[in-house]
Amino acid sequence: MDRPPDFFRAGAENKWRAMRHGVNGKLIGPGKQAEVPMRELALELLEFVDDVVDDLGSRRDVEHVHTIIAEGTSADRQLRVFRETGDLKAVVDHVASETVAAPPG
Repeated sequence: MDRPPDFFRAGAENKWRAMRHGVNGKLIGPGKQAEVPMRELALELLEFVDDVVDDLGSRRDVEHVHTIIAEGTSADRQLRVFRETGDLKAVVDHVASETVAAPPG
């Protein structure tokens, strides 16, 4: 399937925005070429794929998006640590502790 260059640019832009701003940021909505709150877009995309996730055996993975929407991403937690401490070393320590504590798989 041929995709226009804007499709790929929007994907790269959204990846950067998600890493930078976490769940409180805005992403470029597919086909909208406009900013959409991440939480709103995530719920819209979950609804869009819902009829195929069971066939793909992906229900558990897809449902984890609700946890991310509610609790935030690593970017959200890193930003919180920096706001609370003003210390980049504290952010690195936090990331390291999350990495060590992460369950396998």
